[in-house]
Amino acid sequence: MVKIRDRLDAVGDDALDVLVAICALPPPVVFPPHPLPPRPPHTHPQDPPRDPDPDEIDDLALFRRATLAADAGSGGGDGGAVTASLRRRPAAQPKVAFLFLTNSDLSFAPLWERFFRGHERLFNVYVHADPSSRLLLAPTPSFRRRFIPAKATQRASPTLISAARRLLAAALLDDPANAFFALVSQHCVPLRPFPSLYRALLSDPPAAAAGRRRHHRSFIEILSGEPGLWDRYVARGDAVMLPEVPFQRFRVGSQFFVLARRHAVLVVRDRRLWKKFRLPCLRSMKDSCYPEEHYFPTLLDMQDPQGCTRYTLTRVNWTDSVGGHPHTYRPWEISGDLIRELRRSNSTYSYMFARKFSPDCLDPLLAIADSVIFRD
Repeated sequence: MVKIRDRLDAVGDDALDVLVAICALPPPVVFPPHPLPPRPPHTHPQDPPRDPDPDEIDDLALFRRATLAADAGSGGGDGGAVTASLRRRPAAQPKVAFLFLTNSDLSFAPLWERFFRGHERLFNVYVHADPSSRLLLAPTPSFRRRFIPAKATQRASPTLISAARRLLAAALLDDPANAFFALVSQHCVPLRPFPSLYRALLSDPPAAAAGRRRHHRSFIEILSGEPGLWDRYVARGDAVMLPEVPFQRFRVGSQFFVLARRHAVLVVRDRRLWKKFRLPCLRSMKDSCYPEEHYFPTLLDMQDPQGCTRYTLTRVNWTDSVGGHPHTYRPWEISGDLIRELRRSNSTYSYMFARKFSPDCLDPLLAIADSVIFRD
């Protein structure tokens, strides 16, 4: 006992007080294991949901099939499993997939038939038609049975992005030879013959750097520093696009493009940027909400800026535009001089397509098709 007292005296009064306090504590109570409560759901109105929207589930399944098929190096026809026999078949010539995004009749189908004539092994057609639209004209040969499962679309909304992604996924699944993916609308018309377009796509870039594999570029307009870009950036809220898309990386460009295959796969695979661009804009910013003009150029500029030309092959006339719509050409404006003027470009290649044309322009366009449009 004396030894214990001597030791306690050695540690000092403060240490003794601590020891006494510890001894006075009640014995610990052991509770049985209990799972942690579930993490609370997102409460911020602009936070992206954890689970995909029910309307998006079939889209995600389609995009996954297209991505897997592309990774396997084959299409898979109807989107089913990719078989070894498909992977072993000889490579076909590169094809151009024409992706028609429409909410009305394809009034210029007869002109496109002239454009396609004689090149059947070098292209495929895919059509996304808004289910609510009434298509009165019977499809011409190149458009028959080329309509993909579609959903409603609305101008200046993420639905146009979704529709374009569906078209890309369908084309990736349908034919592994699809090497280029040209998005056009029912108001677009060709300005040059098919061989001119095909040569331009296959010859770009002219050469690869020494020791590097040559990759075809995508023809997509990518602009920064444009007037009003900040208003478009904050159209969903001041900081909603962060951290995925800082303002310095936010881009704008025409919604009509020609993508190289690897970029079509990149777009279909993406979910990171899509979760931001799919968010609705604030009502007070509806005049600055054009997600279809921002998603594609921003994504590609962030992922592969050197793989893009940064200009489009589709000519649009924004003079005397009304309500955000470009100039619409009427029959009395159609002439050989107009076509030649629309072809002119400050970029490496001339414009290959143009919009926007009213449906009644078909006859005057057909009248100059062989003598002007399809003659270089």
